[in-house]
Amino acid sequence: MRVLLNPLDGMNLLSQTEVSKLQKSSNSPLYALFKSCALAVLNVGNESDELYNEYSDFEINLLSRERGIKIELINPPQAAFVDGEIITGIQEHLQSVIRDILFNSSKYETTDFNDSVEVTNAIFDILRHANVILPTDLPNLVVCWGGHSIKEKEYRYTKEIGYQLGLRGLNICTGCGPGAMKGPMKGAALGHAKQRIKNGRYLGLTEPSIIAAEAPNPIVNELVILPDIEKRLEAFVRVAHAIIIFPGGAGTAEELLYLLGIMLNPKNKLQVLPIVLTGPAESIAYFEEIAEFVEATLGKEARDLLNIMPDKPAAVAQFIKDQMVNVRDFRKSVGDAYQYNWTLNIEPDFQHSFDPNHENMSQLNLNLDQPKTQLAANLRKAFSGIVAGNIKEQGVLAVKEKGPFILQGDETLMHRMDKLLMAFVEQGRMKLPGSKYEPCYKINIL
Repeated sequence: MRVLLNPLDGMNLLSQTEVSKLQKSSNSPLYALFKSCALAVLNVGNESDELYNEYSDFEINLLSRERGIKIELINPPQAAFVDGEIITGIQEHLQSVIRDILFNSSKYETTDFNDSVEVTNAIFDILRHANVILPTDLPNLVVCWGGHSIKEKEYRYTKEIGYQLGLRGLNICTGCGPGAMKGPMKGAALGHAKQRIKNGRYLGLTEPSIIAAEAPNPIVNELVILPDIEKRLEAFVRVAHAIIIFPGGAGTAEELLYLLGIMLNPKNKLQVLPIVLTGPAESIAYFEEIAEFVEATLGKEARDLLNIMPDKPAAVAQFIKDQMVNVRDFRKSVGDAYQYNWTLNIEPDFQHSFDPNHENMSQLNLNLDQPKTQLAANLRKAFSGIVAGNIKEQGVLAVKEKGPFILQGDETLMHRMDKLLMAFVEQGRMKLPGSKYEPCYKINIL
């Protein structure tokens, strides 16, 4: 099957020079990355661990035309089409892939990503180029984190939270995939519709190594693909006016540890960024495990940053709405932008890319005798490696080839990690529903 797509608004405004850069990029090593991300967004709604094997004959080409480009798809997933026509939202996502993977890759290929200021500026530029840095008079963007593998009742709860947020005119940003990333957007869309809000925002932030496992859900109307997980996480916290955390697994723990490591920095002591953990009453065991782990490893100061509000959708939404005034007052008092939190201090260890290979994982400093912010950074990396071994193609292949990642540290911390991870496994939070979980990690005590 061969399909030719005319570009939607925006893509046909590329100059001939820009088109030539895109064509050149298509013939470079970036093409494989471009192709895999394009296939992921075309395959939305079909959760599969064998995506690339199922569509091994898929190809995508950019064809130069006088007014811009045409997009040629060869043997694409049929789920992306209705009566032979591509779904508009999926084509928008496809064009986001072209913009972020190909165009931005050439723009930032010489950027010094070891320089903290350059990293923050580059993330802002990527978001601005994607037109997601928008003027606003009142902070209203709520970042929602949570697992792609959650129970049906938990999923319905995330929709109810989104609905309550939408009724209050708040917008949603998630990791853009299924489960707790889709539910809040779906609920908010209904809330916005009831309030006749026609410009509701459903911002999805992803990165190339995870997009296949967590393909953008159909509600996303603004999609941005950041270069890697660290820049994706920084984008989340810089655009957020509040953060809601739903039940999840290793990926959600990674996000929470990243956030806590930043907020524990004394330079961020005055920052106003509400953090709420919420879910249905049945999920209380999850929050108890998380709270216990956070307090035991990072201390009471970290635990006190968390507002745990189980089974209270309307109360959560009202709390978040009320906090928007405090966020606005703080940003005004320090002269910071509402759209992008420039004053949030993020140390280089939270910005540098971490390659979760077997050597790096085994050498992580997982001991309690270190500064809390440094411990949070190392724990974040450990959980990032577990996410890679669970669902990221490169990590899954590495575990198949060399066996599980080795995590080693002092006895107390290793027991805490093992207890938390086993709770995730028992609660079915480590893989997609219906699949048996084989641990990609092994815990050793030094």
